[in-house]
Amino acid sequence: MSIEVGSKLEGKVTGITNFGAFVELPGGVTGLVHISEIADNYVKDVNDHLKVNDMVTVKVINVDKDGKIGLSIRKAVDKPVEAARPARPPRNDRPRRDMDRPRQQSFDDKLSKFLKDSEERMSSLKKNTESKRGGRGARR
Repeated sequence: MSIEVGSKLEGKVTGITNFGAFVELPGGVTGLVHISEIADNYVKDVNDHLKVNDMVTVKVINVDKDGKIGLSIRKAVDKPVEAARPARPPRNDRPRRDMDRPRQQSFDDKLSKFLKDSEERMSSLKKNTESKRGGRGARR
């Protein structure tokens, strides 16, 4: 029997390692189920999910040139089709809120406001630091 990518097969777990499990497929060939392909949730220890001699359904996800077969248990399980999210209404059908938004300022308006604020802060800073530059609490 030839092993093809995408086919679902029944196999027997023959060995467990810290990185996955070896599964013997029909025809006497062995493939590896990586730890990330055992379950949909996080798998800390393979022994929590599989035991030696367990019969599992696997899906062939790759076959290397050197004969290594990659298997997946989680992709072999058919998941129910989830309900599609309702489509968003087109943008022009949504209510507009232009009246709620503040008026956009031009670049020149923003620049002049920035310069005014900057000058005020600089004068305040100079006033507070110049009086502290004299020695022994002397004020000008």
